[in-house]
This record gives sequence, structure tokens and C-alpha cells, in this order.
Amino acid sequence: MKKDLIILVADKNMESAVDGILPRHQSLGIHPLSYVIQVHPQHDSGVRKTGAELLRTQLGLFHHALMIYDYEGAGCDDVSIDILEDMGDKRLRQAGWEDRARTIVIDPELDIWVWADSPHVPEKLGWKNDYQSLKHWLLAKGFKFKPDNKPIRPKESIEAVLRINRIPRSSALYKRIAQRVGFTKCTDRSFVKLRTTLKNWFAP
Repeated sequence: MKKDLIILVADKNMESAVDGILPRHQSLGIHPLSYVIQVHPQHDSGVRKTGAELLRTQLGLFHHALMIYDYEGAGCDDVSIDILEDMGDKRLRQAGWEDRARTIVIDPELDIWVWADSPHVPEKLGWKNDYQSLKHWLLAKGFKFKPDNKPIRPKESIEAVLRINRIPRSSALYKRIAQRVGFTKCTDRSFVKLRTTLKNWFAP
């Protein structure tokens, strides 16, 4: 029998984050999923360049497919995210998926999903106070924030907090945060696209 979904991702951190999100079907507004996550050995640029061809081999095994990768690291800084996603979707259609597959490009990288105004974020990063306190500390350290309350350099911001709290950066950290943070707290464009796509495909 076909499984519901295959997700091709760029690295182990992304694999862990997605694996923390998908079992939360009630929060996503979908039915429970059968799914497989694959990591591309060539990371972001690999998903962009050859992801659709790799997923072609899975056509008979899954009802739907997703390709997810970071904008930063994909080797295409001169092309907009919308165009990259359209190009990925076109390649997926050419690979035989028709309208059953989507491309999601995260700007600038997966770490932006971590930065939601939730008490679970500072807790999992080892911070002993609330999100606003953490933001003020990062601002004092020279990190800049966007109007949506997320740091411009999300990965470096996480690393700074983990370093002062002597916590190693690991794939498990991304999964723990994904398992706890409320999805309505994450307003990032790529995450909203993920939620919307899943709901369109797998509504109860």
C-alpha cells in the first residue's frame, strides 16, 4: 500500500524538525500520516538540482511528495524564492507527480522556524527567562531583528544562546522544539506554506 507522504530534506536538522512536526496531526488540522523522510546527501543544492529526479523513483510508493531546502546554501542567491519554488514544482510535475508534490524553500534557513514567540523556545535553548528577554539579550549582543520579531541571522542567534548556556547544537534540539511550540506561533512564510499544503492534502 502507498504511504501518504515522502519528504526530501536537506540535512539531519531539517529531518528532525519535520519528524517533530508531522505526528502533531491534530495541531496541523490533518489526519494521522504515514510518511518517510529522506535526507539528500548533497544538502540544499542537491535537493534543488536533483531532488525531483530522486523523487521520481518513489512515485509508486507515495501519494504526495515534498521537497524542502534552505535558500541559504542552495547556491542560487540571484534567484527569488518564488521562482525557485516554481522551478522545483515544474520539475516535480515533469517527474510524474503532477499536482501531488510541492517545493518549499526556507528563507534564509531552517533555524528561522525556531524563532517563535513561545515560552518553549527559550526553555529549550537553556534560557531562564521569556522570549522578549532573550530577544533583548541578542539585541545587546549586536543581533538585528526583523519586524516579525525574528532575528535576521537565525542560526547564529541560536548558536550564541546555546554557547552561553553550554548546550550543544544538535538535531535532537530541533525535534524537541518542533514537538512543543504552538504552530500558530510560527508565522514564517515557508512554515505557513507547509501547514497549508498538508491541510489541503490531508484534511480529516
